[in-house]
Amino acid sequence: MSAPRTHASTHANSQATTGTQAVVALCTCPDRATALGLARAAVEQRLAACVNLVEGVTSVYAWQGHIEEDAEILLVAKTTAAGFGALEAAWREAHPYELPEIIAVDVTHGSGPYLAWIDAAVSS
Repeated sequence: MSAPRTHASTHANSQATTGTQAVVALCTCPDRATALGLARAAVEQRLAACVNLVEGVTSVYAWQGHIEEDAEILLVAKTTAAGFGALEAAWREAHPYELPEIIAVDVTHGSGPYLAWIDAAVSS
């Protein structure tokens, strides 16, 4: 899901940035119920502006001396750099994995209005 849609075009702002650094946080989950619970809590608590659930992900990873392969759901959350710590803590506390994947990637370019919406939607 993206920000609320409008009919106005913002092509002039296609690579604008705001004063707040946006990040995309990624987290894998074992099932839809876990993923939906983490996503809803993040948005309700204003830790993320939006969280997408990407189903059909297969993860291959080394764990405790073995190569594992699991079906997972990937969470893709839009938040701020300042808000990432609180999001990470909330997800880590509620996540069923012993060592959940919770990482963030800086957003270097994006639609100015969308980045402003992320900033406004996330508590800092």
